[in-house]
Amino acid sequence: MNIRQAVVIILPWLFYLAAAHGVEHKLGGLLDLRFSVSDTLPSYLGGDYGKFQYADGATLAPAQAALSYRGELTDAVSVHLVGLGYFGGVRDGAGLSEAYLQYRGLPSAQGWRWQARAGLLYPQVSMVNIQTAWTSPYTLDFDTINSWIGEEVRHQGIDIALTRLGNAHNSGHDFSAGMAVYRDNDPVGAMLSWHGWVLSSRQSLRHETLPLPQLEPGFVPAASDPFLELDNRLGYHLRGQWHWHNHGKLLLGYYDNQADPKVVERGQWAWTTRFAHLGVHWQLPGNIDLVAQYLAGDTLMQSSRSGTDLVNNGYHSGFVMLSKKVARHRLSARLEEFAVVDRDSIAADNNNEYGKAATLNYSYRLNRHWFLHSEYSWMESRRPARAAAGHSLNLTEQQWQLGVRFLF
Repeated sequence: MNIRQAVVIILPWLFYLAAAHGVEHKLGGLLDLRFSVSDTLPSYLGGDYGKFQYADGATLAPAQAALSYRGELTDAVSVHLVGLGYFGGVRDGAGLSEAYLQYRGLPSAQGWRWQARAGLLYPQVSMVNIQTAWTSPYTLDFDTINSWIGEEVRHQGIDIALTRLGNAHNSGHDFSAGMAVYRDNDPVGAMLSWHGWVLSSRQSLRHETLPLPQLEPGFVPAASDPFLELDNRLGYHLRGQWHWHNHGKLLLGYYDNQADPKVVERGQWAWTTRFAHLGVHWQLPGNIDLVAQYLAGDTLMQSSRSGTDLVNNGYHSGFVMLSKKVARHRLSARLEEFAVVDRDSIAADNNNEYGKAATLNYSYRLNRHWFLHSEYSWMESRRPARAAAGHSLNLTEQQWQLGVRFLF
């Protein structure tokens, strides 16, 4: 049974139980209409090397439609479903993004609280994607780290966390530790290796396969299915967080899908993909938010016969963002740097990449539900594979966006 079939079967029962026991239903969502003007290559969403989700030129399209459901089954247990739709862009589609049960216990007398989630989950990595349907209140397009997380890094699993609440100890400091055990994320690393880092707000849907650049047909598959289980191994994610009330928080973690890099089925490889991540969100004087995040790791794919490294890449990305909110106005500025380092000996498949990016966003809150955004993004990158495909080795891409966002 796949997850779509499970949702079709389970969801009516959840509604029945909710109705029978007086459970509270909560619906939320988001509509995002954008006008964009891009100076770029054909988009990575169509299997090319453009770093933005929109094609070159002008585009007017619903960037995203989202619907989230939360059902409070008990005081401590709830069910969460998130569906997304994309229309009028390079790649249209609608489907499931997240689906999980959540347990959130009451704090003990000593200030300890247990929490757990089980289902189709995002790993807790992002410092900025904190809004409805895993979107960001700061910018329209995510940074390169969270663009990759939204494209490839999701899984089905169980996530458990224990938090020591400072309020129970007359302290302003909370400490938490968590661990996730998961499956269905073996091909993660393919998109990052073969088209590189991107700036986007497009989250992959659970049922989708994602097109890849065809510089080496036969070696590179036509598309990647990022949410497959190929080797029956469990991956894990460890993390810890420190939260200082009214000051900020620090999050660090380590992710390892523990995939067997020699396993391949119908052209889909398992990639051993690991990374460490560190993030900070701090309140500076003048009510300025400082948000910074860094992620670094490696990914590996090997010959199923000889064990030779076919793709062996290191990668890293980091950003620093300042955001200032005054009444209904918010101004956010973000700088970032990213790279992929090709460490294998397959000369025809050169995955090296280095680049920098900058984003400036101004938003205005009309009322509780409506927001206006204006955003400019600039990205400069060097990628040899792009030159081999007939594009520029060194490329500067730009994008201007006007957005109207409705949250409910």
